[in-house]
Amino acid sequence: MPTTKKEQIVFGMMMCTGMVIVMMTFNLWHNGLLSKMSALDILLQFILCFIIAFLVEFFIVGPVARKIAFSLPFDKSNKILGVLAMSFFMVIGMVLIMSLYGMISAYLANQLNGASVLSTYLHTIARNFSLALPYQLIILGPLVRYVFGKFIKDKGSVVPST
Repeated sequence: MPTTKKEQIVFGMMMCTGMVIVMMTFNLWHNGLLSKMSALDILLQFILCFIIAFLVEFFIVGPVARKIAFSLPFDKSNKILGVLAMSFFMVIGMVLIMSLYGMISAYLANQLNGASVLSTYLHTIARNFSLALPYQLIILGPLVRYVFGKFIKDKGSVVPST
């Protein structure tokens, strides 16, 4: 787990990259847009989505999730419970905000087709949460923690801030 600001940035970028690639691809596919967009359009969409997701995660969701997760009454020395609590609240916050981003994008691209914004938003949250939580807990979270611990944390690649 990251301990310095620089480590938090590297860890957050790794996590955001993995989540944005999978969630963006899933949503583009689900909305039938993946085959209709050029590679350049998909790349530009990824860059914009990544920037927004990283900023939201680093400045809003991360601090709030950390505060909530570590205010819960559990044994703080149990690292697994800490990781699970933090991951759970991160996914909730990111799904709520990034689903809103997706709704705004769909609205601006006239993709809502007259559907109710509220019901579409709630459906999008449920759909995104059903993929994001297991993906985060089972695949991406452990993978990023392993890579981060093996190649970043142990190698001293990230210099602690002074």
